[in-house]
Amino acid sequence: MPRAVRSTPPPDSISGHAADNLRFIRQAMERGSTFTAVPGVGGAAMGVTALVAAWVGSRQPTGDRWLLVWLGAAAVAAVIGLVTMARKAKGAGSTLTGANARRFAVGLAAPFVAGAAITYELWATRNFSVMTPAWLLLYGAGVLTGGIFSVAAVRLMGAAFMLLGMLAILTPPDWGNVWLAVGFGGLQIGFGIYIARHHGG
Repeated sequence: MPRAVRSTPPPDSISGHAADNLRFIRQAMERGSTFTAVPGVGGAAMGVTALVAAWVGSRQPTGDRWLLVWLGAAAVAAVIGLVTMARKAKGAGSTLTGANARRFAVGLAAPFVAGAAITYELWATRNFSVMTPAWLLLYGAGVLTGGIFSVAAVRLMGAAFMLLGMLAILTPPDWGNVWLAVGFGGLQIGFGIYIARHHGG
């Protein structure tokens, strides 16, 4: 009797294997890379905005008007940060929708949302003096957490903000504008210049 011929499955296409390998390599490179679109020049510009806000805020007669000054400065700084971050990412041939960019954003988002909620509660209870250390601590926590997916300078800046927040707790409440100027002004400008020089703008 003739021996039965065993059927074998057709070999996978070479192009399919190549596509899978390229996909794996691309994902591995993305996981191993860092988010380098943190804007140095933009960070320095954000710091200048904070210095102006500290000067204007120190001249406000009420806590409500002081808060409006700083909320306005935060909105301006956020626009500066997003625009310069997008521009830096485009110049580097990357986007703000990659895996590390999303991780960086998530790391920032949680403390920032907490900061917004705490600010509202402090405003509702008319406790303006606690806002300064809360802002510094939560901003620092967000930058430090998001900085896990970025360069070391970003993490160091986050830790420095948290240190300032703890120092602000130990000083009189009327030092608030000074600490905000040192943190959101001085630290942002100093680290912004460093990042611009050493990490591509």
